[in-house]
Amino acid sequence: MSESTQAGNQPGIDAGQRLSQDWWRTGIIDMQPGEIRYRGYPIEQLIGQVSFAQMIWLMLRGELPGRKQGELLDAALMSAVDHGPQAPSIAIARMAATCGVGLNNAMASAVNVLGDVHGGAGEQAVELYQDVARRIDGGLAQADAVRAALADYRDAHGKFVSGFGHRFHPLDPRAPRLLALVEQAARDGVVSGRFAAIARAVEAELGAGRSKPIPMNIDGATAVIYAELGFPAPLARGLFCLSRSVGILAHAWEQTQQGGRNKGPIPRQYIWTYDGPPQRDVPPARD
Repeated sequence: MSESTQAGNQPGIDAGQRLSQDWWRTGIIDMQPGEIRYRGYPIEQLIGQVSFAQMIWLMLRGELPGRKQGELLDAALMSAVDHGPQAPSIAIARMAATCGVGLNNAMASAVNVLGDVHGGAGEQAVELYQDVARRIDGGLAQADAVRAALADYRDAHGKFVSGFGHRFHPLDPRAPRLLALVEQAARDGVVSGRFAAIARAVEAELGAGRSKPIPMNIDGATAVIYAELGFPAPLARGLFCLSRSVGILAHAWEQTQQGGRNKGPIPRQYIWTYDGPPQRDVPPARD
């Protein structure tokens, strides 16, 4: 029973106090002096028995996952922690660290740019996979469902399909390993394997008729895991933010140790390209 419910049943608790206690309502944490419970589980029982990935699941989903479910989630989270200073979020964390701010400020600056283009690909890939699944459930063959879902996706988002292709890696080394883990989990009965099959069908359709394939990338592969584990698409972006925050923290801390002041995106001896009007004089003032 939550504290607010307890308070509502306690004699001597007036309406104003009940209103104050009910101002925020949550099923996530119950706390009073000397007691902390997450989703009903005492913190002292969780500590040492539940991994961080399992705790994330508990906080988001309300129940503890099985061990193998937690391990699959852990693999997805650890696989996307960093992609170097060429990634905007990491570069921003390092630049912020040279501006004299604290680690939390540097991390917040970086996380704030994880939007639709940089950070949202996993969410969009989950939505695509789920759209294909709905069309299959509606009676379409898998190949037809994939083509129809891709056509609608491109109408909404443009020609680039989130989760496939990579501007840096011809083959993202993270994706095959994650898919292998999903396939093993499917053999073990931990997940269905349905979304892995859908993702591979999307990959095949994108590469059809091309001289070079468009392989699945880290976002497409982690999206498979999040979809297989039953996470709603918007949580895929939140989970990516949690994952990438590890790399953001590491780079912000490293830059803090290296020092440097007011480092911008390019060395100061290089000047950006100016393509505005040539030098001109300010016209004389007119009445």
